[in-house]
Amino acid sequence: MASPQAEAMKELIRSQVTEALYQTEPPTLEQMREGGEGFALLTGEPEGVTWTEVDAGGVAGLWCDPAGGVTDRVVQYVHGGGYVIGSLASYRKLGGHIARAVGARVLLVDYGLAPENPHPGPVNDSVAVFRWLLDQGHAPAHLAVAGDSAGGGLTLATVLKLRDDGLPQPVGAVPISPWADLEGVGASMTINADKDLIVKAEGLKGMADLFLAGGDARDPLAAPIYGDYTGICPLYIQVGGDETLLDDTHRVAEAARRAGVDVTVDVFPEMQHVFQMMAGNVPEADDAVQRIGTWLRPRFGLA
Repeated sequence: MASPQAEAMKELIRSQVTEALYQTEPPTLEQMREGGEGFALLTGEPEGVTWTEVDAGGVAGLWCDPAGGVTDRVVQYVHGGGYVIGSLASYRKLGGHIARAVGARVLLVDYGLAPENPHPGPVNDSVAVFRWLLDQGHAPAHLAVAGDSAGGGLTLATVLKLRDDGLPQPVGAVPISPWADLEGVGASMTINADKDLIVKAEGLKGMADLFLAGGDARDPLAAPIYGDYTGICPLYIQVGGDETLLDDTHRVAEAARRAGVDVTVDVFPEMQHVFQMMAGNVPEADDAVQRIGTWLRPRFGLA
């Protein structure tokens, strides 16, 4: 059973986020982006974290440094928001929680958003940041890539493109509630439609149209359920049991396992889309973030 804190957060989602994103009249792009900033209200302020802006190879970024953390291991984090909304500001606190759990730096990536920067702009930005980290002297075994929702799909696209471009793989990738099917044909889109307060079919279609800008909805670097995962790093995927995107996770995991990839999937019963944004306020979110740390720390060689 979901915790009382998680149930309370559902009401905050309804009042602060859902109404802003799914109004009676279609919202403007500016209204969507303003409403998306409401996700930051879900996250508690992490203690002992400092934030520093950085130019990461031509892409704006934000370092999240936990007190006592190492600086030679980095989690590159690409935020969610349907490739249309989301910002460094709205993900600052979550980045801090993940940095504390891992005991290492997190680099939040401010990749370009659609429609100004449609596909393949975001994946090109993400790969440019990874190249920059390599150029800064970071060993691939000391780098990981993570992200949520569209950023979860972008995490998968990033490691696929790194492979295609002949670049080294990170030590691991952590897609959270990945949006990997831009056509929305998974059974959970219907089965969980009344449970998911955030991700609706109509909203996904609008964002997909802006992101693709007329491109192929089955391009593996846009829709990673169609990716060939041969040679890809280990994956740790988290997803909520009440999500419309639940089947995206399972289909990606199946494709990756067929290619021989080490895949771990954690399904959190009764949890909403990217419930990890509730870190600092909800025990299920704190547990999920700690599990990310538990999975990454030994791969980073950290005790």
